[in-house]
Amino acid sequence: MYSKILILRFPKETVHEPIVCDLVRQYDLTFNILNAAVLPRKEGILVLKLFGTRKNFKQGVLYLKENGVLVKNAEQEVKRDDTKCTHCGACTAVCPTGSLSIHRPDMHVEFDQSQCSVCQLCVPACPARAMQARPTTNQSFF
Repeated sequence: MYSKILILRFPKETVHEPIVCDLVRQYDLTFNILNAAVLPRKEGILVLKLFGTRKNFKQGVLYLKENGVLVKNAEQEVKRDDTKCTHCGACTAVCPTGSLSIHRPDMHVEFDQSQCSVCQLCVPACPARAMQARPTTNQSFF
């Protein structure tokens, strides 16, 4: 199974089209929405983790581009420096995907990077500066 986090930008002319639905049906792909801002008559942004075979993934990305969607690989990732983290929980209050959560009863902050949408809201929220956005090593789709 192949997967990547993609940032999709839908022009205002296409936000009303079922492009992602067709992507899933036609190319046998699955996805997890990590972040979204899609409004009528405005540009839409969708951050998702797309899963499938490498062949279907490539064909699906081409389908998106052919339909006017700007497709970008998430060029950064958020990492936590465990030596700096004080487990204060400030980052959990701003995390829209729940990738940062408090484990009870010991009040330990857990970070599930696979659920991170790279929104970077946690970076300025962290008083200890343990959260950092860094470029990914492999920025290509294929």
